[in-house]
Amino acid sequence: MITREELIRIGRFNKPHGVKGELSFTFTDDVFDRTECSYIVCEIDGIFVPFFIEEYRFKSDTTALIKLEDVDNEADARPFTLLDVYFPKSYYKESNEDEAPGDYFIGFTVIDSEKGVLGKIVSIDDSTENVLFEVEYNGRLLLIPAVDEFVCEIDEDNRKLYLNIPDGLLDL
Repeated sequence: MITREELIRIGRFNKPHGVKGELSFTFTDDVFDRTECSYIVCEIDGIFVPFFIEEYRFKSDTTALIKLEDVDNEADARPFTLLDVYFPKSYYKESNEDEAPGDYFIGFTVIDSEKGVLGKIVSIDDSTENVLFEVEYNGRLLLIPAVDEFVCEIDEDNRKLYLNIPDGLLDL
């Protein structure tokens, strides 16, 4: 069984394209083009399901048309509309040895040098130029800039992110 911790989000399906089952796909990472992995993953009814890529072609720097196996017409493709698309971290790491993806940190425990344990990263907000970690903290959602200047240590084995967050930032 595939778990969320094994995946990173790489984009979202938009809508069917044409009548042969192709889907418009807006991606934040083109890792599917840089590795030998032949599938992507979508969450269907709470279960992460792999779908094999039959073929794809790029429309722009952030959009591709993807044809999945056994999705052969518009009716088959329609249920994929607005589904998030995930990719296995194991293949992602192979393709990006030197850089960690933003979604990689989902599930990490954030520990501030002064306040201690803050909570877990539940999401990454990359909708603007300033990427933010979304951390559950005392019943509310903290937005912490994902910048190198705040990072003291990354403990990948224990999934902990040690930060030195400037005074007052947590009070906003």
